[in-house]
Amino acid sequence: MTLSWEDHVAINELIALHGHLCDNSELDRLDEVFTTDVAYDVSDYGYGVLRGLAANRDAALALGDRNPVGHHVTNVILTEQSPGLVHAKSKGIGITTDGRAEHEVFHDREACENVPALGNKREPPRHDVLKRDTRERLAGKNDAPRGRRNDAGDG
Repeated sequence: MTLSWEDHVAINELIALHGHLCDNSELDRLDEVFTTDVAYDVSDYGYGVLRGLAANRDAALALGDRNPVGHHVTNVILTEQSPGLVHAKSKGIGITTDGRAEHEVFHDREACENVPALGNKREPPRHDVLKRDTRERLAGKNDAPRGRRNDAGDG
């Protein structure tokens, strides 16, 4: 069975919500996007895998002004993996404080509850990101990871 259009919209909105929460400094609401034990892989940025909501919030706070001021997500592609589990691939564009645009690719594993097409039900419906892998991209290089940035955010 395939995901319904409602599921596609809900998962796209979930992915977009992360950027809104970060841009508005609403890090105390990350539980609306991620599971409590989320694994967020930011190894390409030199920070390894952040495990849990507190680690993600603390890392964002520690970055301070080095965080992008605008998080934008586009080109979301959803693929069912198994009952209750969806892979979401999307592209992110982060606008830095000096106006540069940085490009990255997200690979998310979404836990989907109350998605009849995936064989589970929960009221109210809930989608959560279990795992996110973030890969930084070089401008003009197809599928070539940029590699780790230093703490100053330089390439």
